[in-house]
Amino acid sequence: MEEYKKKFVSFMLQCNALKFGDFTLKSGRKSPFFMNAGAYVTGSQLSELGRYYAEAIHDNFGLEFDVLFGPAYKGIPLAVATAMSLHEMYGKEVRYCSNRKEIKDHGDKGILLGSKLEDGDRIIMIEDVTTSGKSMEETVPIVKAQADVTIKGLIVSLNRNEKGKGDKTALTEISDLYGFPTAAIVSMSEVIEILKERDALSKDMQERISAYYEQYGAKA
Repeated sequence: MEEYKKKFVSFMLQCNALKFGDFTLKSGRKSPFFMNAGAYVTGSQLSELGRYYAEAIHDNFGLEFDVLFGPAYKGIPLAVATAMSLHEMYGKEVRYCSNRKEIKDHGDKGILLGSKLEDGDRIIMIEDVTTSGKSMEETVPIVKAQADVTIKGLIVSLNRNEKGKGDKTALTEISDLYGFPTAAIVSMSEVIEILKERDALSKDMQERISAYYEQYGAKA
């Protein structure tokens, strides 16, 4: 397993972005763990987060793309921080772009923030975590409506390894539906493996996680 994955697990826990306990997800599922990218709130945290995303993008998709697109609202700081890290780490200059929840009709008009999209742009989508794939259902049509672009992939911080709408993970369903690859900095199965090696998960929590995946675990 790549070393940055192990460091990222420690980073998530230190920032309280990944928590274990009792949580009700937006989907209504009762989960023993929860990931919240809104917990990254300081300059140093965002800088480090951007570096993890940049390394995962480099490893999974390469650097042949032009734009990082972060869906509103959590995707905005992710796109900005990662664009800066791509330049810092790899000398790669990319533009960042995001959508607004509401179209602005004055000043800097339109539905986009950051860079405008242009014909021929190659785009990497960036999110925190995807459970149901609803965000991509809303965002992909917006992106495609702006210009003749190619979406090269979607990167998230954590693959929860659970069912989306069917028996596959939301990431796999997105890939099947839209035809672009998906990846994560780390998967929940890798998180569990790392924490077990560190003896950092109680037996009770391990049992609760196993029970959760018996009910909601994805086949692919």
